[in-house]
Amino acid sequence: MFDEECVDDDSELPDASELIDRRLGIPDLWPLTPETWDEDTFYGLIEVFHDLVSRPRMRRYHPYSGCGWHHSEFHNGPARTLYRWKVNQLLRPAGIEYELAAEGEDLGRLVAITDDARSQLVHRALNDSPPDSTAGVRHAIALFRGRDTSAESKRSAIFNLARILEERRALIKRHLHKKDEGALFQIANSFDLRHSNAGQQREYDEAFLDWIFWWYLATVELTNRLIASRNLT
Repeated sequence: MFDEECVDDDSELPDASELIDRRLGIPDLWPLTPETWDEDTFYGLIEVFHDLVSRPRMRRYHPYSGCGWHHSEFHNGPARTLYRWKVNQLLRPAGIEYELAAEGEDLGRLVAITDDARSQLVHRALNDSPPDSTAGVRHAIALFRGRDTSAESKRSAIFNLARILEERRALIKRHLHKKDEGALFQIANSFDLRHSNAGQQREYDEAFLDWIFWWYLATVELTNRLIASRNLT
């Protein structure tokens, strides 16, 4: 992660504390002193180490003066996969309701854990969306599930999904009952989600945002399948 010392090489090694500071904005975190961390620092370090970790493919033994093993041909892909798996194994038994995302715009970031059904929905939406909407879906999911998400972030996530569904409105009209299609967009237009005007409903519990996000994401996934089916015929 931070290079290796060698008795035959007096080159200056990268400053680990500086590398972390550049990514996290907190100085003097190396050597690690867990007793000084708050929760955000702990979570931030988990994400930083995900970005820094790398796995060597080659190694050689340097016997001079007991120097030891040296590693080379580092690749971060396999190392990050292993790191995510191991960290997630440790977080859940500790009662931490986050996990490192394995895909999406927020790959390697801590995201809120959901049940298996919604996890599969996210996976399908991330992987099966047509190219013209992939970026919007990925951004919406990242906005919604981040550990530092807010009500405003969730509204932005819903806005992104609503925009995708608006572009597919003709498709939705053909396959849904007229009242169902109307209700889908009435929710976004009548509440403080897409447009800002005095007639909108603003006083509602944040749980409403969760409900509408999952409803819209499920509808995006449904229309993805309809588009794929249409393209096969």
